[in-house]
Amino acid sequence: MADLFKKATKKKYRFQFKGLCTVEDLWDLSMENLDSIFKNLKKQQRESAEESLLEVVSKEDKELSEKIEIVREIVADKLAAAERARNAQKRKAENQRILEIIADKKDAALKEKTMEELQAMLVTDEEEDE
Repeated sequence: MADLFKKATKKKYRFQFKGLCTVEDLWDLSMENLDSIFKNLKKQQRESAEESLLEVVSKEDKELSEKIEIVREIVADKLAAAERARNAQKRKAENQRILEIIADKKDAALKEKTMEELQAMLVTDEEEDE
């Protein structure tokens, strides 16, 4: 895949979207905008497809196929990043819930201690200074 992006930057591929976009610009677009570009590229691919007895791929057809693959790869990467973010958010919420339960259990354990045990656990300012 790195070779494809390297080739795209060397050949200065441009994508039609509100003017011309570079490969780098594609990363900043929304999924909806990328989908729009993808649909436009697929339409161009269908229009340029000619029936031929020779299996010759034109330079334009190859470039079009590479552009489609680039957009696919960027969308796949963005989808994976969104999934990772959702999973991280879920883990964070679960961890927060676990911390709350731990705090509740510590409170419950303290409440079960006797008055003498609680007083023995107290640290006075004088003891802290030593």
